[in-house]
Amino acid sequence: MNKEDILNAIKKARESSKKRKFSQTFDLVINLCNLNLKIPEENINTFIILPQGKGKKSKICALVDKELATQAKSVCDKTITKDEFPHYTEKKVLRKLANEYDYFLAQANLMVDVAKFFGKVFGPRGKMPSPKAGCIVPPNMDLKMVYNKLQKTVRLQTKNEQAVKCPIGTEDMADEQLQENISTVYNSVVGMLPKDVQNIKNMMLKLTMGSPVLVKEEQKAKEKAAKTKTKTKKAIKEEKKEK
Repeated sequence: MNKEDILNAIKKARESSKKRKFSQTFDLVINLCNLNLKIPEENINTFIILPQGKGKKSKICALVDKELATQAKSVCDKTITKDEFPHYTEKKVLRKLANEYDYFLAQANLMVDVAKFFGKVFGPRGKMPSPKAGCIVPPNMDLKMVYNKLQKTVRLQTKNEQAVKCPIGTEDMADEQLQENISTVYNSVVGMLPKDVQNIKNMMLKLTMGSPVLVKEEQKAKEKAAKTKTKTKKAIKEEKKEK
């Protein structure tokens, strides 16, 4: 992925959106093609760390027992201890909790209880503590390290469509920081696709209230390159005939 292509797209995305009273988020959309999402191996569902962070804070809730309770209360945005789990039985309360926090981390030996009390709402919303994101921790874990890592973590997921969408920063960040984050996401996605860049249709970038901007269209670029190659071969053959 060409650095200049990304920087130009960032510039156009900024120009296409009026200044708002809040810091808008840059969202990246990588549209895919020629995948069979019914095959697990062709789905994407992972977490990666953005080298320059997301530009805004992620709210994290800890589901822990006494071993981690004191530490969690000093590090995380909210702590729910095992003896408080029974207070979370109503779906309305659970939905509010799921909406309020970006990540939930859980003490490993409590996962059965976490699934019992929170799973019915957290599961369908993709908010269950994930081992892929490092959110399931042992009783002696340094939670500050986990908390800081999650501040830079984003999820890459195809779900039910041939596209990967994720935030890559905010408009307050420098263009070079955004470019580095975009390159990281792009390279990560390419590395997980069965046919690498051949499975990428195009890549779009937009601010929250702005219009989408094309970063790169892989298919057209490949078609153009193929046509150029064909023309070159044809020209060489004609030159040989003339000789």
